[in-house]
Amino acid sequence: MQAGSDDEWREDCAPRRVLDLFATKWTSMVLHTLHARHDGIARTGVLQRSLPGISKKMLTQTLRVMEGSGLLTRHVQGSVPPAVEYRLTPLGRRFVEPVELLYAWGRDNEDALDALGARPTSRRRP
Repeated sequence: MQAGSDDEWREDCAPRRVLDLFATKWTSMVLHTLHARHDGIARTGVLQRSLPGISKKMLTQTLRVMEGSGLLTRHVQGSVPPAVEYRLTPLGRRFVEPVELLYAWGRDNEDALDALGARPTSRRRP
């Protein structure tokens, strides 16, 4: 495909599909947390405690979307009360790689991030 062609940016092109997948901040953070902190498997409560600032409702919505996308699977254990565990799928593990690269870049370039003006919705204080 020729660089800069209109087809390169059609609505279903790969770059747009990737950006759509990570349109919410929580998708990448759930992937990162499952991978980096929990070896790909965690229960709902553990995930919520590992993600400061996420509400139970937002976590549930994010997990449902990620499950529907094939990034993770939901396992209900037959205990009383039932315990729900989420596991990265092989596809989810593939998507962790670019997330980890981006997060590493952020850690290595915190000064550049600090130089950005605060976004109006940001909770971070100068």
